[in-house]
Amino acid sequence: MVRLLGVAAVAAAAAFPVAAQAPGLAMLGGLEKGSWLLRTRSDGENRRICVRTGREFIQLRHRNPGCERFVVQDDPREVTVQYTCRGNGYGRTTIRRESSELVQIRSQGIHGGRPFVIEGEARRTGGC
Repeated sequence: MVRLLGVAAVAAAAAFPVAAQAPGLAMLGGLEKGSWLLRTRSDGENRRICVRTGREFIQLRHRNPGCERFVVQDDPREVTVQYTCRGNGYGRTTIRRESSELVQIRSQGIHGGRPFVIEGEARRTGGC
């Protein structure tokens, strides 16, 4: 009887899998909110980003919503997220926290059928 209950429990677990809990990316939530300036190293380009959650840094090339994300690393000082935007490419972004107002970013992937690499530093500059 006990064995039968064990088999039933395993079958039920397989039929109704527990939803995976995605890591919270707490480091990004700890960044100061407001206007940030991203300066890319390769071309010196400056881009302003209004940060509300910190997750705005994940998809720098793919701004469209609805991309699937997978958290590769979620540490107090560094996060890495891989994402796929169906029909529009994919990317992998690593964000390293220097302080609550300064991060280092590396993102690479494919956008519109072409490869991209973004390496730079983002610094908070004020309010949005």
